[in-house]
Amino acid sequence: MGRVVLVTGVSRYLGSRMAQILSDDPTFDRVIGVDVVAPVHDIGSAEYVRADIRNPIMAKVIAGSDVDTVMHMGVIATPVQAGGRMSMKEINVIGTMQLLAACQKAASVKQLVVKSTTGVYGSGPRDPAMFTEESQPTHVPRSGWSKDSVEVEAYVRGFSRRRPDVVVTTLRLANFLGPRVETPMTSFFSLPVVPTVMGFDARLQFLHEDDGLAALHHAATTTYHGTVNVAGDGIILLSQAVRRAGRVTVPVYMPFTAVVGGLVRRAGLADFSPEQVQFLAFGRGVDTTRMRRDFGFEPQFSTAAAFNVFVKSRGLDRHLSAERITELEQALLGLATRGRVNA
Repeated sequence: MGRVVLVTGVSRYLGSRMAQILSDDPTFDRVIGVDVVAPVHDIGSAEYVRADIRNPIMAKVIAGSDVDTVMHMGVIATPVQAGGRMSMKEINVIGTMQLLAACQKAASVKQLVVKSTTGVYGSGPRDPAMFTEESQPTHVPRSGWSKDSVEVEAYVRGFSRRRPDVVVTTLRLANFLGPRVETPMTSFFSLPVVPTVMGFDARLQFLHEDDGLAALHHAATTTYHGTVNVAGDGIILLSQAVRRAGRVTVPVYMPFTAVVGGLVRRAGLADFSPEQVQFLAFGRGVDTTRMRRDFGFEPQFSTAAAFNVFVKSRGLDRHLSAERITELEQALLGLATRGRVNA
């Protein structure tokens, strides 16, 4: 029997793409995709199994199929995807706990790859220019996906101590951008008028979706044990990104960002959560020396190139008319004013 890999979160775009990529790789004889909802994207020759990672039944799925590699792609980035913040946390944290418990019991499991985020470093005014994998966050994430990811990584480290025979690779991936992936950042830069935090110009790093998937695939086919930052070369300032996307900014005073963010969120336009506000005010940079030197991976797209591909593929470089810009600015400022009054 050859290698058997299990991929969680295949109902979403990145999970389904990962299952498809692995099913095309002759290294793996069998690919099993797991989720509570059937995938809507192509998963290649991978087998779909309807199962909830929060359920102890995962132990039977892993043991019964002699799974040797687990790709944990099931951490959800926004409450909208999960049906609310409480459901999101339950899937991310409780689901990971149950998955790791299942892996711990299965003697067949020899490798675990976890999709994490550079968001675990947080964002704030006292951050270093570049976070290394050993850096401790100076502003610990207190909400949302980043906070969940901090907890997920803690459980993964505990699993690694209990099962030292398993190769555990945690990839801290920068914000994904690309022609097809949908993330809080793609929604944010697709807004015709982009709310920004007045007086701040964040330093941003991005990762092209193909590079992110390639890094995860690389992790599954190597035996690197540890945590790795994965991001495109260089940084881009928020103001530069907005100009490249042909968007217009509406600067918002920091005390009013929660009001504007709530309006944008309720309108279903973008996830302008408190953690996103922090990120868009202070930004974040990560050092990728380990990615190249030890992990042996080289992204094909720099941060700027990934952003340019995103802009071109979404048609965002078509500039708005002056009249339309004025209308949108006035509408957003009007919403913000009403929000402050109601608050």
